[in-house]
Amino acid sequence: MSSESMPRVAIVGRPNVGKSTLFNRLVGRKLALVDDTPGVTRDRREGLARLFDLKFTVVDTAGFEDADAASLAGRMRQQTDAAVGDAVVALLVFDARAGVTPLDKHFADWLRRRGTPLILVANKAEGRAGELGVAESYALGLGDPVQISAEHGEGMADLYEVLMPFVDAELPEPVDVDDLPAEMPDVPEGPMKMAIVGRPNAGKSTLINTLLGEQRLVVGPEAGITRDSIAIPWDYHGLPVRLVDTAGLRKRAKVSDKLERMSAADTKLAVDFAEVVVLLLDATLGLEAQDLRIADMVLSEGRALVIALNKWDVAHDQSSLFQGVRKALDDGLSQIRGVPLVAISGQTGKGLDLLMKATTEAREKWSRRVPTAGLNRWFESALDRNPPPAAGGTRIKLRYVTQVAARPPTFLIFGNRTEDLPASYGRYLVNSLRDDLDFEGVPIRLSFRGSKNPFKAPPRGRNEKR
Repeated sequence: MSSESMPRVAIVGRPNVGKSTLFNRLVGRKLALVDDTPGVTRDRREGLARLFDLKFTVVDTAGFEDADAASLAGRMRQQTDAAVGDAVVALLVFDARAGVTPLDKHFADWLRRRGTPLILVANKAEGRAGELGVAESYALGLGDPVQISAEHGEGMADLYEVLMPFVDAELPEPVDVDDLPAEMPDVPEGPMKMAIVGRPNAGKSTLINTLLGEQRLVVGPEAGITRDSIAIPWDYHGLPVRLVDTAGLRKRAKVSDKLERMSAADTKLAVDFAEVVVLLLDATLGLEAQDLRIADMVLSEGRALVIALNKWDVAHDQSSLFQGVRKALDDGLSQIRGVPLVAISGQTGKGLDLLMKATTEAREKWSRRVPTAGLNRWFESALDRNPPPAAGGTRIKLRYVTQVAARPPTFLIFGNRTEDLPASYGRYLVNSLRDDLDFEGVPIRLSFRGSKNPFKAPPRGRNEKR
């Protein structure tokens, strides 16, 4: 199916609520420029989106403003109007942390008159900061808002559920696992995209110079020499690698200079495009809270992570230091067990072969697709070991599982009453996947899909197209 014939989903809302961030999340690439400055997006931008097994064309639009039609803002509004007119459904996005503004209300009234089916989306709803804005949104009369964080990828399963009535899913039919193909398509190979990140002065540029065998990057005792993310092609024993040096990431509260903020944004963009991210720690300083924040950011973006203890040649009490860092990582990154930890010296080259071995293995796990038959045999075994709990006295039935994506490994489980499953059972399945199918240390995304009831009434508060 071509993108022209696919159903179109328009993302609309006032300026600076995160529409372009959601667009980038759905298309899986940074196609739309994102900045805190309102009004960055002016023209419609279209992209091929995939949300689990839903495929559609998503349209990013300019922030809606009430302005004269001949003005720039008015012409931007005309682009938004055209996008909504062509869409099967529109996602009205508002900023849950900022709450519902008069412009949000004006936009909601305008969209009602357009007659296009409408889904209310509360962006930036993670944590307690967005709770009041979510409560305020019921005054719009559009029903329950879908609560998401476009930046961190949270709430995508809920968005999937409300989009299903409007976008046809390419669903696999339940079949006997013995009839399924033994192998899944190979993931395309290419240069290993490897980004080096960490706090300032952790030795990132020195490490890359040693790997390359030349003084390719400027280094020195001053923190913050590197400002731009620098990509360098390299060959490691026949394996093409794209090395990316990045600016150091300090605690956000300490960043006041605009140039440093831009450098930090550039580093995060490098992480988005990486396959494997090496988080460099300074062994003379140990593990700090900022290191855990960086690691959590990398894992939230779904990248493979390897942690390297740099300056190992000058570290004291090495055995106790290594064990202490290992334990702190396991405690601080409890959502993902077994992230690889390697001791190295970027100055002398000690441990670099072990580092490259860890990165290539992490990339292989991150890119792996599990044969469907073997995946469902694991699934049956996991259910036998720990059946789903009974909610309200009725047993929850989980039927089968499919891997819908790799890089990172993403799985979708089908069953009935999946919305009643406790979060602890989802964690059990993720941990079982890691232990039984060798995904240790790799971020895994797992979602559930309930059985579709053709007699179920349409969602409340959503307009039907006439």
